[in-house]
Amino acid sequence: MSTAPSATDVPAARARVPGGPLGFMVDPALDAQRRRDLRRMRLVATGLLVLAAIVYVLTRGHDDGVLGFVNAGAEASMVGACADWFAVTAIFRHPLGLPIPHTALIPRKKEMIGKSLEEFVGENFMHEDIIRERVLDAEPTRRAAEWALAPGHAKRLVDEVATVTVHALHRIPDEDVRAVIEQAVLPRLVQEPVSSLAGGLLDQVVRDQAHVGLVDLALDEMRAWLVDNEDLFESLITQRAPTWVPTAVNDLVARKIHTEALKWLADIRRDPEHDVRRALDKLLVDLAADLQHDPVTQEKAERLKERLLTHPQVVDTAMSLWGSLRAVAISALEDEGGPVRTRAVEEVTGLAERLLADRALRDRIDARICDATVYAVERYGTELTKIISQTVDRWDGKETAERVELQVGRDLQFIRINGTLVGGLIGMLIHAVSILLPS
Repeated sequence: MSTAPSATDVPAARARVPGGPLGFMVDPALDAQRRRDLRRMRLVATGLLVLAAIVYVLTRGHDDGVLGFVNAGAEASMVGACADWFAVTAIFRHPLGLPIPHTALIPRKKEMIGKSLEEFVGENFMHEDIIRERVLDAEPTRRAAEWALAPGHAKRLVDEVATVTVHALHRIPDEDVRAVIEQAVLPRLVQEPVSSLAGGLLDQVVRDQAHVGLVDLALDEMRAWLVDNEDLFESLITQRAPTWVPTAVNDLVARKIHTEALKWLADIRRDPEHDVRRALDKLLVDLAADLQHDPVTQEKAERLKERLLTHPQVVDTAMSLWGSLRAVAISALEDEGGPVRTRAVEEVTGLAERLLADRALRDRIDARICDATVYAVERYGTELTKIISQTVDRWDGKETAERVELQVGRDLQFIRINGTLVGGLIGMLIHAVSILLPS
């Protein structure tokens, strides 16, 4: 058996180490106390047997009077003590080492005990009605809400979740992320047709006018660029002008084009029904229809997708994005007074308050918990109960008996004590009856 950790590692009273090849969890301090209690009760029970034997010897031959009752009681006490000693001992081992039938029950019948425990747990704890009754009686949603509203609990929960999340993010190797992207994500995206999906998404975007804001942003950025880069724009225009045109004319034309471009962009930005906007909408609608129904457009879109996804830079870009997202998430979660944790505490508290105030919502959540628990038990209950019998099957019979005796042996010694006392009383009663009956 493994030795217990030193006192410098953990307190002796709390040290728990595996015991032997069976994997029993052993608490050395508690086991020592149990052994002392077991020895003490054995001594008491054996002492009563010895006392009864001494009294029997000293009163032997005195069949009349008080000593007759004492002798009969002592004799019966010895019989009761020996019988109960045999019964208690037979549970754990062969009495006196003799292979008497139907003794050493635990070492010989441990497989049957394990199977019986498995059947008992399965029949009494793994039924849907029992599970639902226990879950609903426990009111897990209400208790969780009350716990979250206790002072400091919401912050503690958020801190623990944040700490675990940060630790998990630190523990994810970049090589594994790269492998997942290269071997799972990208190959699947390459194989999966996306043209129809993209066409349907684009069609819905146009119908919902969700692209209008993006168009407005693009117009604003283009106008800002023209305002900030007037000289560059005019230079680009004059460079394309014929060489035989006078420079002054080219400059005048370039300034005019710049002014008209600004006015044109302003008109588009201001008018939701501008012809350019209508033309862009029609272009997007036609593209969405072609992506969904035109084989040629679909083939082009798929080839473009494959070229993009198979480009070596895609993986590097994805890894760069992953690194940035992870760094931002870790930084936000590690900031105890930051907005992420503060908002999370507020959300947990708000949810808890709502749960306590809304009985119907609590009932719905409890019902979902019941459903999930029942599903888990129905799907995995057999495997869970089999753990009992499989674990018991792996136990060594002798050590199992020793561990069980250490746990309950002290209480079983009371059977010997009671047998001695009750046997003595019955012996005296029988002696009294024998005197009263006519010979």
